[in-house]
Amino acid sequence: MPAHLLHAALWLIGCLPYRALHVLGGVLGVLVRGLRPREARVAWRSIALCFPAQDEAARWALWRANMAETGRTLLETARFWTRPAARNLMLVRQVEGRELFDAARAAGRGVIIAAPHLGNWELLNQWLAAQSELAILYRPPRQPWADALIRRLRAQPGVTQVRAEASGVRTLFKHLKDGGMVGILPDQQPKRGDGEFASFFGIPALTMSLLPRLAHKTGATVLMAFAERLPGAQGFRIRLLAAPEAIGDADTVRGTTALNAAVEACVALAPTQYQWSYKRFTIRPEGTDPIRYD
Repeated sequence: MPAHLLHAALWLIGCLPYRALHVLGGVLGVLVRGLRPREARVAWRSIALCFPAQDEAARWALWRANMAETGRTLLETARFWTRPAARNLMLVRQVEGRELFDAARAAGRGVIIAAPHLGNWELLNQWLAAQSELAILYRPPRQPWADALIRRLRAQPGVTQVRAEASGVRTLFKHLKDGGMVGILPDQQPKRGDGEFASFFGIPALTMSLLPRLAHKTGATVLMAFAERLPGAQGFRIRLLAAPEAIGDADTVRGTTALNAAVEACVALAPTQYQWSYKRFTIRPEGTDPIRYD
């Protein structure tokens, strides 16, 4: 029952024209700013942690803009999950770095798309799947009904959804060895023991070592990518950027450090569209004080 009700709600939201979703998303952001739920408080704390050199007025401006962009991301995703991908992709107005993508595919060594939580990653998945078969790694939610719903909403031709577990990792290795394409969200905090501590905006952050290991062991090309929302409900720009070679280093500390630097470079291009509401620094190195978000 929860899955059916949620799917119906998402479908109804997705019926609205994109321009209306853009406007309503901004209004939703204003409401969130006023109500200050947990996500809004976490976003403010994350911005303060990552931009300590900025004055408070600049951080408040970034936070206010980020709340509006977060509202737009939520409402857009309802549309992208419940409407045909071909219709959604009509909103892609520009593709920047297409030559990098084409060259990586032509090399035949497999391609890893490192897609931070920036812009709208659901639209990016659909664009990638329209170019070639894609395996996407995801962390399943705790509730089985929610997992089933997300798998249903993300299902589309050419997409293989791979759970973040041992069998899923083997699937990714095989996919890349066969010259395929894999999409990974690189800025999720892994479990302790599944990553390395590396600097992220100057703070040690537990960072996934899986992506560097995949790059090192398969020789796959790594590209950074995100779907940037254009102002004024104009649509989206797909941005593809070359990743530092050190991401595939045998030393996973060097690899994760390079990965975080690449994510930072993406965020610098559209800082208001990053998911600052994610608690990135809850797991700390041994002997260091915890970082609190409340």
